[in-house]
Amino acid sequence: MTNQTAPVDVSIGGDGIRLGQFMKFAGLLDSGGDVKEAIIDGFVTVNGEVDRRRGRQLVVGDVVAFAEHRVRVCA
Repeated sequence: MTNQTAPVDVSIGGDGIRLGQFMKFAGLLDSGGDVKEAIIDGFVTVNGEVDRRRGRQLVVGDVVAFAEHRVRVCA
């Protein structure tokens, strides 16, 4: 297992958010087009597993990873 840093907590101010929206909100990528490509190409993981669904509903506690960044959904 690789040496990973603790995820950064990002508050969404609610109970849930879609993966694509969260990636932009958390500042992982700037544009919706970039987010779509990263997800479709399999560069994004949710809770350690690749997920290619931009519309996947995230809940509090989910950890999203992209490149060297790890962010956790918080209320």
